[in-house]
Amino acid sequence: MAYQEVTTTGYGTRVGNSFKAIGSGIMLFLIGTAVLWWNEGRAVKTEKMLDEAGSAYVEMENPSKKDASLEGELICGTALATTEDSLSDAQFGIGAKAISLRRTVEYYQWVEHAEEKKEDKLGGKEVTTTTYTYSKEWVSRPVESAQFKDPAYQNKNMVLTTVEDQEQYAENVSWGAYKLNESLIHSISSREGLDLTIAEDLLKQFDKSTQTAYERFYGVKKQPTAEPAQTVVLSDSAKAVADSLKAVNDSINKAMENAENKKDLEYVHQASNVLYFGRVPGSPEVGDVRVTFEKVVPAKVTVMAVVDGDTFKPFKAKNGKRFQTLVMGKKSGDEIIEAEKEANNMWTWALRILGILMVIGGLKGIFGFIETILKVVPFIAGIFGWGIGLVCTVVGIAWSLIVIAIAWLFYRPLLGISLLVLAGFLVWVFAFKGKDKLKELAAKAKEKSAKPVEAPAEV
Repeated sequence: MAYQEVTTTGYGTRVGNSFKAIGSGIMLFLIGTAVLWWNEGRAVKTEKMLDEAGSAYVEMENPSKKDASLEGELICGTALATTEDSLSDAQFGIGAKAISLRRTVEYYQWVEHAEEKKEDKLGGKEVTTTTYTYSKEWVSRPVESAQFKDPAYQNKNMVLTTVEDQEQYAENVSWGAYKLNESLIHSISSREGLDLTIAEDLLKQFDKSTQTAYERFYGVKKQPTAEPAQTVVLSDSAKAVADSLKAVNDSINKAMENAENKKDLEYVHQASNVLYFGRVPGSPEVGDVRVTFEKVVPAKVTVMAVVDGDTFKPFKAKNGKRFQTLVMGKKSGDEIIEAEKEANNMWTWALRILGILMVIGGLKGIFGFIETILKVVPFIAGIFGWGIGLVCTVVGIAWSLIVIAIAWLFYRPLLGISLLVLAGFLVWVFAFKGKDKLKELAAKAKEKSAKPVEAPAEV
């Protein structure tokens, strides 16, 4: 069942907070403006750098053999990225010959979700109803349930063990006759599961500590109660046969127990590349932990970078921008440059939208106090709030276009002038054309009311 918390904010407090928000609104407006300005410069510089790289690169036909004539050249070539380095996870005693080794940890926890609903009241008060709901989820970090709002869910979380995420990379990764630098190594994404070969003694240690944590939180698991043994008097020969059978059974049971423990323990379970801490992996309980192990294996990759001896370094364009990349599989230089340009355009538009929203949000923060003052009558405040929001949106978009246009004037004057004209048109339409339209409508209404009504014609 959901837990609700109702809070009331007085009119005076709301007005005071709205005036305090002016400062943060100004800050948000300035940051949004700076983001727009910086983004346009970044976009143009990146595009020019990619154009320069696209016309400068040469295809490396045979990366398996060093070519002195390519020293200092921006190349594009495809070869197998491989390594002889062995990586190990000391905590779990496993390892592999791999380009990278990664450990990812998840915890099964109660998670709190909050949903707010605000309602204005006559007189300027605001009533906020916050609804808290709870669900069990796999998360990347333990959740502190002591801070949950609902007392019924407080202190409901625990973890059977704590393990940190970890990722390590090989230092020596060969690419044909060359070596990849650190940045290029980190770009290889040929991941696959790492089959676990954890030592049995270590698994038993994990199992024991996990059992201790489990019983501390959940209590000792109930064991089936054995029925009291009945005393039977046997003859000497029958007793000898019974003892012999008991010895055989004990030997079989011990062998089966050892075989089972090598595969699975009661509180620790292995499955492919996952180590699970908990009773039943298919039915998780709060506190269960699962650790996933992955490795990056040798793979065919395409590199675009400047040859620097037996390794590579980034290409440096005339405008100072640097560029190097590694993509999976075989790609041509033109394909890589085109993909980079598409990514640049995507980032440009994403940052433009972010900047515009920040500018509009900043303006609403600056002028939001007007709506708050009118909250004494929520209906009137709603009408004015809609108008203030509309004005802030139009002005924010116009301001953003002006900033973008001025930034582009430094790089591409024609487009910059076009944007300035568009921004000016929006301001003119909003500030003057709308006023003229209202005057025109008022004049027509006045003329219609002053026009005499014609008498009906006689038959």
